[in-house]
Amino acid sequence: MPAHVSLLYPFVPESALTDRDEKGVRSLAASFPAADLLLEEVVTESGFVAVTVPGLQTIVDAFRTRWPGLRPYKGRFGAQPAAHVTVAMGADTPAAAAQVRAAIGSLLPLRTRATAVQLVALTEAGWQPRFAVPLGTSPSAALRNTL
Repeated sequence: MPAHVSLLYPFVPESALTDRDEKGVRSLAASFPAADLLLEEVVTESGFVAVTVPGLQTIVDAFRTRWPGLRPYKGRFGAQPAAHVTVAMGADTPAAAAQVRAAIGSLLPLRTRATAVQLVALTEAGWQPRFAVPLGTSPSAALRNTL
């Protein structure tokens, strides 16, 4: 899987995903404006390397609030893990993690823009995108963008 920000993982399993869940994702994503982001800090946890994304914390928190029964990362990183871009999974040795960390660190700081939320489901065929919603497409978000 390419570098990505998980707003809420694990999400509702595909077999249990309802129209209500999909509408909730669409509505919530559309209620937030697109965001300019600054990626600066590399973090390393057991088996994974990421870059924090403070500019997305509000939307991550909103998704966690909307689905309170889903524990982010099954609690592996605490109750409220920081919003982050996952850049490497499976960096199981300290040497591998250090190599990835150094490579990513050499690219920072990096400016980018978040413009959409994509719902991706784990299927028998692997991770499959279901749909994408542009950020800021609700009437209230459009109003916020003009103020």
